[in-house]
Amino acid sequence: MKNIIVCTKIVPKSENIIFDPTTKRLDRSKAENQINETDKNAIETALRLREENGGKVILLSMGPPFFESYLKLGMAMGADDAILLSDRNFGGADTFPTALVLSTAIRKIGDYDLILAGEESSDAGLGQLPGQIAELLDLPQILFASSVNVEEDKVRAKRTIKGGHETVEARMPAVISVEMHANQPRFPDFKRKKTVDTEHHLTVWGSNDLELAEATTGLKGSFTFVRGLVDINPPQRKRIYIRGDSKEVSSKLVELMREK
Repeated sequence: MKNIIVCTKIVPKSENIIFDPTTKRLDRSKAENQINETDKNAIETALRLREENGGKVILLSMGPPFFESYLKLGMAMGADDAILLSDRNFGGADTFPTALVLSTAIRKIGDYDLILAGEESSDAGLGQLPGQIAELLDLPQILFASSVNVEEDKVRAKRTIKGGHETVEARMPAVISVEMHANQPRFPDFKRKKTVDTEHHLTVWGSNDLELAEATTGLKGSFTFVRGLVDINPPQRKRIYIRGDSKEVSSKLVELMREK
């Protein structure tokens, strides 16, 4: 088997997500980040396929330079290599220019059988990227796979549906999105991480390396824009505070229950 490329996004933890009211974009400056949870499922799927069929697992991500440490964490899980697509021109992208940058990088990597990704990212939750990459590369796609197997030149995936599952088959190369909780991602090997930190030189490509015009990437190449943000306060449950000794409290509780 050839290369398995895993599109990996670094996202802020959901409890740290803050939107900048001026730029109307995510403010990552104070957020604690992590590898997108469903992308971990995709990485685990890729590692298992490599163990069964050979080849290399390459992580591919688009974002600022500090993503490097998280990609190395993915390598500590077992990936063979990682490539970061980082350029100021890539900033503010919606899913289309993001897919364009990733698919262009995938062409540059070449020699692949599978492109894997999580079903969606936790910060946007759109689930559009795998399908867009498949369209740009003119490849078959299987989305929301719960398990993936390779047989000769074909990939077979199981998809969970209401009341059961369905099995879908495609010729490789192909694009697969892996559903949340499809597997249990392995814990990083910190002995391996130490080696990666000291010996691995991360490959970083910008718009010049990919020969992409500025007008096609980032905010300039996007088709969707956030026009406004509205704070929505979650509904609050009614609260009744009962004070007194245990006898008074229990009597009041019984009274309230009878009223209801």
